[in-house]
Amino acid sequence: MKPTNNHINYIEFKATDLEATKAFYTKVFGWTFTDYGPTYIAFEDSGIAGGFEKTEAAITNGALVVLYHKNLDKIKQQVIEANAKISVDTFSFPGGKRFQFLDPSGNELAVWCYD
Repeated sequence: MKPTNNHINYIEFKATDLEATKAFYTKVFGWTFTDYGPTYIAFEDSGIAGGFEKTEAAITNGALVVLYHKNLDKIKQQVIEANAKISVDTFSFPGGKRFQFLDPSGNELAVWCYD
């Protein structure tokens, strides 16, 4: 798809362990990855392209990326089974509900669904 001005085109995260990060997102969400050397992996099949850059520094996440899944309970269980930490338990908001989790590198993301 051709990039459009002012639309999110790519999301980049830091990761302390690229292999654990890749394994987690492949297992839970079915994303595919391309390795670009020892310090970078790019992902696809997520709804938007992005990547993870290896870092040794502590990760402070300045953005919350929100994923959609039609079966929130099922995906939450998969997140838990993949040893991610639930950082905010499921809560409702107008029109839907969501939870937040920390991935293996400490990035916080959310997953939501319609009511």
